[in-house]
Amino acid sequence: MDELTKTEGPEAAATVYAYYPVFRSRPELRDATAGDLERMGHDAEILLKEWSDRITLRGTYSTVGFRPDAELMMWWVGSSPDDLQDLLVQFRRTELGRRLELTWAFMGVVRPAEFSKDHQPAFVKGTPAKKYACVYPYVRTIEWYLLPPAERAEMLREHGVFGREYPDVLANTTSAFGINDWEWILAFEADELDRIVDCLRRLRDAKARAYTKEEVPFVTGIRKEFVQAVQDLA
Repeated sequence: MDELTKTEGPEAAATVYAYYPVFRSRPELRDATAGDLERMGHDAEILLKEWSDRITLRGTYSTVGFRPDAELMMWWVGSSPDDLQDLLVQFRRTELGRRLELTWAFMGVVRPAEFSKDHQPAFVKGTPAKKYACVYPYVRTIEWYLLPPAERAEMLREHGVFGREYPDVLANTTSAFGINDWEWILAFEADELDRIVDCLRRLRDAKARAYTKEEVPFVTGIRKEFVQAVQDLA
C-alpha cells in the first residue's frame, strides 16, 4: 500500500475523528475511458497526499457491486472535523470529485468505551488495516439507556466475549451523538470477508441485541490502492 495508508499521525492526538465518505459515480464518470480515470485518480491522490500531515487515509475501498448506492468509500482519520470537512470540499472540487455523488457520510469521534475504558478502536492502536471493511451506523433503544449501569455492563461484557472469538476481525467504534442521525459508527475489518459475516452473526446472540433500534446501511468494500479503486468506477 502507498504512504497514504500509514497509521501514525492524527491518531496520536487527544481528540480523534473517523470519517467515511461514500460515493457513487455520476453518468459522466461511467462514460470515462480507462486513461481518463487513471488521470483523475492521480490528480485526486495528489490532493490527499497534500493533506497527509493532517488527515490519514486508512484505506480506500472499492464498494462496486455490494450495494447500488455505493461504489467508492474512503476512511479518513483526523483530529479536527473542520479539516475533514475542508478536505471533502476540496476533493469534491477535483475533476474526479465533481463526477462523484456523495451518498453516505459517517463521522464519529473516539471516546472511552462505556464499561471498558482501556478499549480502543484498532485504528487508534496503530493496528494495520485489513483487506475488507464493513462500515455501518448504530442506534440503541431508549430502554437501553434506562437500564441500571450494572446490567448494561454485564451485557456488554458478554458482547465482548463473543467478539473475542474472532481475533482476526478488527473492531472500530466511534461516537456520533449529535453529529448525525446515529449514536455510533462501527467499522469491522478482516482479511477474509466471511470472517466479518460470521463475527456479526455471532454478535446477534448477545443479550444486548434486544436493545438495537437501527443499524443500516451496511457499506462493505475491498481495500485497494486509491487509483485502482477509482479505475473500478467505470
